[in-house]
Amino acid sequence: MFTVKTPEEAFSVIETEFHPFIPAETVPVSACCGRILAEDIISSEYVPGFTRSTVDGYAVKASDTFGCSDSIPALLTLSGEILMGEEAAAALSAGCCFSVPTGGAVPEGADAVVMIEYTEDYGDGTIGVEKPASPGLNIIYKGDDLVPGKTVLPAGRRITASDIGALASLGITGVSVIKRPQIGIISTGDELVPIDQVPAGGQIRDVNTHMLDALCREMGAGTRIYGIVRDDAVLLSGILEKAISECDMVLISGGSSVGARDAAAAVIEKHGSILFHGIAMKPGKPTILGKAGNRPVFGLPGHPVAAFFITKLFVRHAIAALTGEKYTVRTAPAVLTEALSTNHGRSETLGVRLSERDGRLFAEPVHTKSGLISALAGTDGYITIPRDCEGLPAGAEVNVSFYAAC
Repeated sequence: MFTVKTPEEAFSVIETEFHPFIPAETVPVSACCGRILAEDIISSEYVPGFTRSTVDGYAVKASDTFGCSDSIPALLTLSGEILMGEEAAAALSAGCCFSVPTGGAVPEGADAVVMIEYTEDYGDGTIGVEKPASPGLNIIYKGDDLVPGKTVLPAGRRITASDIGALASLGITGVSVIKRPQIGIISTGDELVPIDQVPAGGQIRDVNTHMLDALCREMGAGTRIYGIVRDDAVLLSGILEKAISECDMVLISGGSSVGARDAAAAVIEKHGSILFHGIAMKPGKPTILGKAGNRPVFGLPGHPVAAFFITKLFVRHAIAALTGEKYTVRTAPAVLTEALSTNHGRSETLGVRLSERDGRLFAEPVHTKSGLISALAGTDGYITIPRDCEGLPAGAEVNVSFYAAC
């Protein structure tokens, strides 16, 4: 029989039982996008390394421009031009200015840059400033972005393209990241055939191997495919033993229900222990979580929709537990397009299609049985109805979780 956990209890079991153990490796910055940082990135220098202008114009002492206007410009002596990649030859004196380009160095003594549009060059070495400048105008100061000792990126973060920009600005060429966890995927069932084979009566194509492979890779893991295993406990036990020795986590799809031919629970227990068998949710109630050494072993429902949502929710959480990743699921509020009724004594997860009207998101539930996957292919995210809720009316605001990995 099932020993059913609530979804919250299942998450708690994962957090309690599994901890980071996957080692780090150093990869080039060009190859680290999407990887998990193994250690904090600390700035060792100032970024930018010099005070610079954000516009084409003239570096000035702001106080020299106070009170000026179109009719009464401030008259400043041009001390020279600062070219890109060069420093000023001297500090700025009172009553003077330097010509600077966008991104150019601002000379010592200057505290503002006046846009060239608000100036006039009289051709005799005098520049007329027709709009007053406040201190700090059009300037980025040395260290405005980063200073030595500042944490730039924390350990556990999945590196994004914008993060790589910060790494490049510090001259970092190699990054310590967690190795990709290797997840073994086993599909069980006498009814399964490879996807390139036409099913005979009573047979179905092995959807889960390919779907789970894609989901794991989307979540930053590598995979090992062990193929289709018939409903034979001895055969499954041998394959599972091999997978445990080669992988950081194992997913067995099928064989998790209570029945004479459902061998997953017994085989998992033979190689470790069962942490729970059953989650109070729909779809996915028969889910098993076991532990072999420090490795999670999931027994996933054979039905593809159930396997999909269990992987998105709980396998995702286990990957984070093994890698130390600090992740969040992106969500957004949306308006439910139809009433939903549910009273199963368990939470229910539904895929939704999103549309936008008048600046608001609308969520259209996609009704599909757990053995049918095609309808889910057209969805943008999912909603979860709590177990203590008997339904939601049309027009209710729901929180949509997106499928993206991070």
